[in-house]
Amino acid sequence: MNICRNAHLSYCTNIHPGETWNQVFKSLKDYTIFVKKEFSPNTPFGIGLRLSKLAATELLQHNNLQKFKKWLDQNQLYVFTLNGFPYGEFHNVVIKDLVHQPDWTTKERLNYTKDLMRILAYLLPDGMDGGVSTSPISYKYWFTIEADKNIAKEKACYHIIEIVLELIEIQKSTGKLLHLDIEPEPDGFLENTQEVIDYFKDYLLKFGAKKIQETVNCSIETAKNYILNHIQICYDVCHFALAYEKPKEVIDAFSKNGIKVGKIQISAALKCKKSIDIAIENQIQSIKQFDEPTYLHQAVVQLNNGSLLHYPDLDQGLKAMQEPNFKEIRTHYHVPVFINSFEILQSTQSEIIEALNYWKENKFTNHLEVETYTWNVLPKELQTNITDSIIRELNWVKTIIQN
Repeated sequence: MNICRNAHLSYCTNIHPGETWNQVFKSLKDYTIFVKKEFSPNTPFGIGLRLSKLAATELLQHNNLQKFKKWLDQNQLYVFTLNGFPYGEFHNVVIKDLVHQPDWTTKERLNYTKDLMRILAYLLPDGMDGGVSTSPISYKYWFTIEADKNIAKEKACYHIIEIVLELIEIQKSTGKLLHLDIEPEPDGFLENTQEVIDYFKDYLLKFGAKKIQETVNCSIETAKNYILNHIQICYDVCHFALAYEKPKEVIDAFSKNGIKVGKIQISAALKCKKSIDIAIENQIQSIKQFDEPTYLHQAVVQLNNGSLLHYPDLDQGLKAMQEPNFKEIRTHYHVPVFINSFEILQSTQSEIIEALNYWKENKFTNHLEVETYTWNVLPKELQTNITDSIIRELNWVKTIIQN
């Protein structure tokens, strides 16, 4: 296996457009095979596979899954993690907040995730754990009344617990440990460390544990252990950088509360720090070129007193840069992890380095996945050959973790 410091290192195939299974399979043949040959020529290469609901449904039909597994084996490839966050189309359409639909209050999200778990259980090699990353419950701006938000959190909790029950059975029948990796994101129900901890404590380990205790007929402590083993966190470095939270503090807080990290998603956000040497109008103009219509680019502004202002999209955050106490803006726009600056802007690359250096000391997960899905909407100066860029990102990460 392509193991770097006892971890699986790959990239997320949500980089490549494709919503049907045939389109996904074609992109693996066109791009991932080449990446494997260049990055891991002599050892098997793990795939961070993204499947839409449609692709997952088609993969489970006929004998497509068996054919795919045979193809993986023939090409020294394997699947250890799936991206189950975007349910539907993810490229070449306006997505914005629709990326959260359907959310965890719905049967659609539950059934889609069950399909992904069935697929991963079949594809995952023996002796590995496997993870499926998913949305942060729902989207905050869809709810204006706190009571409605709490009802949604509880309903989502019971759907997530159905996944836990499914994974308990999978482990009993196959010996494979699978986990659902909730991915905190700006403006999601879970977007920072404390919100994650609160959701585990107030919902999953409260209502959820009681449900498992009754269903499996086990002690409440055993039920809680099931939850903490099968529900983990996808630690997206870009997302936590937008919360202005340091990697060590995040991971230590999770660990203290028994919450595991199922996957590090290695990504960099775009940022701009106020400079006395550059006119603020020029800084605004530079970052404005990243205000594109496809994806949500939530913006978080830090003021001189340390307080944070949250904006649903970049265009709204840009206005706050003109405030006299403006200090820094960070936006949810994934930029290549191997760059730390672009024109007069910067990236949160240093957060990745901090996270990986802390990971080297603690090994809090064995799943590492680079995720820069914005290649086709980046400014032209940053758009290069996609396979070369993927390989460059992987090699950059490999250098960090091997030093």
